[in-house]
Amino acid sequence: MPLVKLKSSHKLTSEGASQVITPKSNIQSLFSHGKIWPKHLILIASLVFVLTAIWHVFALNPATVIAQTDANDSDHIYLERANRAFINLVNKAKPAVVQITTTRMVSERRNRMPFDEDFFRQWRRFFPEESPPGEEENPDSEPRQREMPGGLGSGVIVSHDGFILTNNHVIEGASDIKIVLSDGREFEAEIIGADAGRDGTDLAVLRIDQKNLPYLEFGDSNQLEVGEWVVAIGSPFGLSQTVTRGIVSAKGRDTGDVSIATYADFIQTDAAINRGNSGGALINVYGQLIGINTAILTGSGFSQGNVGVGFAIPSNLVRKIMTALKEKGEVTRGWLGIQFQDVTADIAEKAGLDKPRGALVVAVGKGSPAGKGNLRRGDIIVSLNDNQIEDGEDLRNLVADAGAGEQVAIKVVRKGKTKNLKVKLGKRTDGALASLQTGREIVPDAEDGESEIFAGMQVVNLTKELAEKYGYQDESGVLVTELREGSPAEKARIQIGDLIKEIDWEPVASIEDYRTRLKDVAKESKILLHVRHPNGRPEYVTLDMD
Repeated sequence: MPLVKLKSSHKLTSEGASQVITPKSNIQSLFSHGKIWPKHLILIASLVFVLTAIWHVFALNPATVIAQTDANDSDHIYLERANRAFINLVNKAKPAVVQITTTRMVSERRNRMPFDEDFFRQWRRFFPEESPPGEEENPDSEPRQREMPGGLGSGVIVSHDGFILTNNHVIEGASDIKIVLSDGREFEAEIIGADAGRDGTDLAVLRIDQKNLPYLEFGDSNQLEVGEWVVAIGSPFGLSQTVTRGIVSAKGRDTGDVSIATYADFIQTDAAINRGNSGGALINVYGQLIGINTAILTGSGFSQGNVGVGFAIPSNLVRKIMTALKEKGEVTRGWLGIQFQDVTADIAEKAGLDKPRGALVVAVGKGSPAGKGNLRRGDIIVSLNDNQIEDGEDLRNLVADAGAGEQVAIKVVRKGKTKNLKVKLGKRTDGALASLQTGREIVPDAEDGESEIFAGMQVVNLTKELAEKYGYQDESGVLVTELREGSPAEKARIQIGDLIKEIDWEPVASIEDYRTRLKDVAKESKILLHVRHPNGRPEYVTLDMD
């Protein structure tokens, strides 16, 4: 093979031939020999091909850039449409939300001496430990009435002829109520009715003498879903026409969560609600009124403002209360005439329920609608008018909402079997409620008599003398006289002085009945007792015998 002369060093191979070590190529010599040229040409062409492929894979060509730009433009268009939709929604709803200011008349007596405030200020400066003359109220003087600024709140116009919804606590005790419209006009308002008191919803209906007013239509609060967008409009801290946005955080918050009203089914929202928002509007994305903002949960210490937990009365309840107040001036609620408790997991297991649900009847009032409708102690009410009952709050709200005089269909679980009942509801009054409260005080008796010890508690027969002494004349059962510490009875919160009336829904009238019932449940791991506590409150409790 011919060798190309290059300036190079040589060394011998093992065969004795000379091998060229080329530290530097001579390009001209490569092109002068036809046999070497094709190889290098192929190498260069291959390199160009690879680089071109890499460029197409990783480089951003114009089409890609245009596509990405188009996608970003589409996002901006969508966001702008959503933004504009909220702006239009708010502009449409705001005119129907008003600010409410109130004044109150207060009584005060004139001071004995007509000194001005500067005199009292100077007196305190020089005589800090002594009261200035005339500062004390004169008990013999005639009281005078003075008008004082009241509270600030919000309201919602719900008809073109001036009906306005707000909270009762906004206008309660007010001598004068002023409505300030979104355009600044002011009008005096009259109270049409209020659902106040411990059994109310804290709603009030007002009216101003105006026509053709902007108003909000009602939405269906039952159709609300958790996570749905909502808007709150009101006058927090007197700042009228304030708008905040959030979502429905939860539904069905009851009086255990919000103690401001007995009858509640609150919508919870994280839309900012503060003092002054009370009575304002909570609207959906269609601009419909789905709640009246009523309460907030505040932090501890100095924090009294919004922490993202606000509550609104749902619109479906609001409409019913408003209708009743407009037509009758009051709200009449249905009354069943029972005492009840929630169903625990143990009770649900004993009753054969799939989960803890329903309301367990612990007492039925004599002559009550429930008694006339064959409802019995120990029944678990699981539905009313085909509405499932999750707990006692559900039952109370549904009964009240049905109204006095209405006949309702009630489904109960009685000793593991389902029964359907028809009950005509009565009217809920303070007297009717008092009829279910005995308020008896029971002091444990030291007398033994015939007794029985089971589950760490000792019981005795309820004799005539004991019944008269402890106020159990119309009752039957066995009386708990002793409790052992750490026993199943103590863990079940049985108290000394409790009257045991049933074991696993079977009545107990004497020690003999008690022993018979205990034999029937000897192999049970959980035993259900119906007891009446020393304060007169009936309850079902479960003994865990494991």
